[in-house]
Amino acid sequence: MRYSREHKQETHDRIVRKASVRLREKGAHGIGVADLMKEAGLTHGGFYAHFDSREALVIEAFAYAMDRSMDHWRKMTGEVAPEKRLALIAETYLSALHRDDPGHGCSIPALGAEIARESPKTRKAFSGKLDEMIEMLADHVTGVPRKAARKQAIATLATMAGTMLLARIAGSSELSDEVLKAGKDTALDSARREPAAKKPREKQS
Repeated sequence: MRYSREHKQETHDRIVRKASVRLREKGAHGIGVADLMKEAGLTHGGFYAHFDSREALVIEAFAYAMDRSMDHWRKMTGEVAPEKRLALIAETYLSALHRDDPGHGCSIPALGAEIARESPKTRKAFSGKLDEMIEMLADHVTGVPRKAARKQAIATLATMAGTMLLARIAGSSELSDEVLKAGKDTALDSARREPAAKKPREKQS
């Protein structure tokens, strides 16, 4: 039976969506192709009709997850004053809800350490999406030159992702809650930091 191009694309997208959740839950090597296809309601044999390799699926699933995170942030901050958007993202990110649901959360703490050991092609794809995320966060840093905005965005994202990774290592415990709170305080401080006032130039005599 031949399927339409639209049906094939819908199936492809379903595999990517399911894989993006399972990879974040289990890790890049924690679940096999057969199980990923089963999650999507398909047979193992149909995998190569949609992807050239497992690596190709990992790259697509990771990109999908990163895009969903950025879309979520855009919707969440749409009605918020520009100077409050980065802080809102940090506060929502560093929550027990996000900690306890890695399958629907940010890919950086869920997959970052593994992706860093993958092939140059996979790392390049990860790096590209990471840069998009930094640029998006930098858009929410107001009152400073773009270079300074990117620096603040990188610092905030690094604090957020690092905190989430440590909180998940600690599990749902008092230590995990302590890590979340400390990271949130630091991230919010970074997100709310006012730009340094420029010193007035001294008049030339």
